[in-house]
Amino acid sequence: MAAAEPDFLTPRPARVLSRRRETRESVTIALEAAGEAWLPGQFNMLYAFGVGEVPISISGDPGRPDRLVHTVRSVGMVSEALCRLRPGQWVGVRGPFGSTWPLAAARGRDVLLVAGGVGLAPLRPVVSELCRHRPDYRRVTLLYGARAPGDLLFRRELERWGHRVDVLVTVDRAAPGWTGDVGVVGSLLPRAAFDPEGGVAMVCGPEVMMRFALADLRRLGLAERAAWISMERNMHCAVGLCGHCQLGPAFVCREGPVFRADAVAWALGVREV
Repeated sequence: MAAAEPDFLTPRPARVLSRRRETRESVTIALEAAGEAWLPGQFNMLYAFGVGEVPISISGDPGRPDRLVHTVRSVGMVSEALCRLRPGQWVGVRGPFGSTWPLAAARGRDVLLVAGGVGLAPLRPVVSELCRHRPDYRRVTLLYGARAPGDLLFRRELERWGHRVDVLVTVDRAAPGWTGDVGVVGSLLPRAAFDPEGGVAMVCGPEVMMRFALADLRRLGLAERAAWISMERNMHCAVGLCGHCQLGPAFVCREGPVFRADAVAWALGVREV
């Protein structure tokens, strides 16, 4: 008898294994995995029972298939309910869904990661894979920017990653005790060890940040076909049925959220309505 097709419209229950406060607004929760295979860049729909469902990128380590990790920023009723979850409680999960970061295409090339704010969460699995398979890639640089030092995600990991890849961090506004860079994340680009002629860039963060980052990369000489961005606009159903996330001819939940920049860069200058 043939195995039944997975039901991507029905959430499956998953128990919360751990919860870690990242910033005032963000929490990382680890869920008990049920053997689901996923790849860096993909997302799940997380359902807070009795509240609702939202798309959240997977921010865990692909080398840890025993747990499904998501970093959630509290910006609405559902994400706030998810941030309040404690170990032992339950959440509904649908997925994984979506496209992935181009790790295979980046082998043997320079890799530049540009992240803004909570945009580091979808790139965290990429950093894990780059560190695990470090000899497969040339120079690897992570540029990360946040509003203030208290808004930086994964601070201990940033230090640990710095032993394997180049990590440059900046904040928009300094705070007492901050001795690092101050400025937008693009201000770090001149210090990045990156060859635009043969390199690959992966960019994730607020859309205005990605628009300026792509402009900086173009001025550096990187072709848009060598840059990828993660778009997460208006995703509701995750399977392309509701139409809320349509972006030109594409549905973000189905063809994205990771797109080659030359396919969707035009949309970064178009306001949502």
